[in-house]
Amino acid sequence: MAMFETIKIEKGMYASKGKSLTDVLEELDPSENYKGTSLEGLDAFQRQLKRFDIKVSGKGSDRVEKFFATSDSAALFPEYVSRAVAVGMERANFLPDVIAATTRIEGMDYRSITSEPTDDEKSLKIVAEGAYIPQTVIRTKDNLVKLHKRGRMLVASYEALRFQRLDLFTVTLGQIGAHIARDQLNDAIDVLFNGDGNNNSAVEMTVSSSSITYADLINLWAQLSPYELNTILASTSMMQKLLALSEMQDASAGLDFHGTGSMITPLGAKLIHAPSISGNKMIGLDKTCALELVEAGGVMTDYDKLIDRQLERATISTIAGFAKICSGASAALALS
Repeated sequence: MAMFETIKIEKGMYASKGKSLTDVLEELDPSENYKGTSLEGLDAFQRQLKRFDIKVSGKGSDRVEKFFATSDSAALFPEYVSRAVAVGMERANFLPDVIAATTRIEGMDYRSITSEPTDDEKSLKIVAEGAYIPQTVIRTKDNLVKLHKRGRMLVASYEALRFQRLDLFTVTLGQIGAHIARDQLNDAIDVLFNGDGNNNSAVEMTVSSSSITYADLINLWAQLSPYELNTILASTSMMQKLLALSEMQDASAGLDFHGTGSMITPLGAKLIHAPSISGNKMIGLDKTCALELVEAGGVMTDYDKLIDRQLERATISTIAGFAKICSGASAALALS
């Protein structure tokens, strides 16, 4: 009998600080032991689904009640929920186009670091023999990173869901994840514009016009120097104005937009639609050094309630916040 078929799964596995159930199972049943076997490519959680013959996707997916056939399989249900929500977050997640670094913490207090060199310090000068070498000072910020809890509560009872197919339930959970991802992007945008509480709000360029020009984009690009303009987040109205620029209507840009739906600017930066930005505003940034994502764990579920079938009172949530790394790596542009 294979190792994964003998593991006793219980609620206590969810209490391991900083670890998901999958992490705990991987320690007990490492995936590397299955190289060259028919189970290669499955992680420890997926092997448990196979153990209890639970199919969560496809035309032959099982009903929700299949998880509750035994106490061991019931203990897998919260992890299934967390993973389905996480997949939904990934599908609707623009944060990888904005975040330079991700830090996972176990507590609720976190103080980030920053380096704010002057224009003179940004240039690497020739140092003569025996001369003083210029310094780059890295220090902790004065204020803690503000963490926000984002999530949803399940309001359907177990009786209402028990006969539903898991692939349909997975879609619903994925939508919860998509909502959380959009909320987190809104938090990131707020920090980019207004700073993280350490007097580091973005420099805002105001254009005395109701329309944007190619020259305005060039000015935004110049404002970020010596950082690179590689990502632009724009409000709905600003997106419409950007896409109407003549520089956006050449053959290659039009073909790419009509064929794939992906949008680029004449400057090569990735253009992201951010409906939460109000008015005629957008912000440009260097995604390699502008923002840090701070997470207090991953997707969290009320595992006790889910295992005990108390779905109508179970919450699914994440705790995360954002900190600016280099304040000069983002700049805002607004039309009057």
